[in-house]
Amino acid sequence: MREIAVAVQNENEQVGVEETIRSIKKVGFENVFVQWYDEDWEISQEAQIEMCKKIGLHIEFAHLGYHGINAIWLEGEEGERFVERYQKDIKDCKENGISLVVMHLVSRRNPPQYGEIGLERIRKITQYARELGVKVAFENTAIKGYLEYVLENIQDDNVGMCLDSGHLHVFFDDEFNFELAKNRIFAVHLHDNDQSDDLHLLPFDGTVNWKFIVQKLKECNYGGPVTLEITYRYDYLKKSLDEFYQKGYRVGCELASQFENQKTLLLDKI
Repeated sequence: MREIAVAVQNENEQVGVEETIRSIKKVGFENVFVQWYDEDWEISQEAQIEMCKKIGLHIEFAHLGYHGINAIWLEGEEGERFVERYQKDIKDCKENGISLVVMHLVSRRNPPQYGEIGLERIRKITQYARELGVKVAFENTAIKGYLEYVLENIQDDNVGMCLDSGHLHVFFDDEFNFELAKNRIFAVHLHDNDQSDDLHLLPFDGTVNWKFIVQKLKECNYGGPVTLEITYRYDYLKKSLDEFYQKGYRVGCELASQFENQKTLLLDKI
């Protein structure tokens, strides 16, 4: 059965990130991804990585920040600064033993048209990453066209995508050109919603068709871990943090079994 991973989530409510990391390890996870957002958190992103390593959690990838990302498509110094910022982030991640990063390409608010200005900046970022031996996975976010444009125009073997099941469901009604993604899905963010918003629920707690998601990932030859991007909030706060991640681990095992065509668990036990 393939590996199972989960996000070290800084947006969990009523708990700190150190408590989150310890709970993730306690319930059986061995793999995580971290948020490399350059935020002024009480516990820095570097310290979070050290915490994970100290208790034996393997870091699959780092999710880079995206505040103000629309500027990368526009003329001006702000867009150029994004190139320098992401090159530094990639270098820092590599020095911390992380060889895969996930990036957004656009935000929902006032998105500019994609085009050559942004594409050339992204090429500078991905080429720098290639020199360091780092893969870059661009996420399917809320606006159609940006990911497709980048994947069609940058064919380097270190450039691919991160398939986000929640975004696919709520923003695109599960429609995507999976032929474009064949052999190019480097990472996944697996979570659920009811199409009302991007809720980051546990799989099977919303309306995502998980058989469809697993089948498409298999058709695209995705061979990486079952990676959950879930958040402790909403009704989950009625459970303890450990109970939340225990259920997350069982859900991850269910999805992993579906990938391997093994007999699935009974969902009423999840």
